[in-house]
Amino acid sequence: MNKYEIALVISTKLEDDAKNEVLEKVKRRVTRAGGTITNIDDWGKKRMAYEIQKMKDGYYYFIQLDGDSETPAKLEASLRIMDNVLRYLVVKADEQ
Repeated sequence: MNKYEIALVISTKLEDDAKNEVLEKVKRRVTRAGGTITNIDDWGKKRMAYEIQKMKDGYYYFIQLDGDSETPAKLEASLRIMDNVLRYLVVKADEQ
């Protein structure tokens, strides 16, 4: 199993319940892609470096997970089509 990290930016137009639902959908997609979540860091609402869809702020989450070599591709395919996910990045974490 490899260690991966997902950097996730969610729209600030969402209420708390809807924001939590988007995060739950991401968790379900991680498990469906064969990954196991080890940690979720909620960084809260932050200003983005540039506007995305006329929004200057976003909710930032960093998710650490374990998965096989096909997990990132499966995750990117499903995160790409989620409506309220503004940006995402899946990277392999450094082994420490």
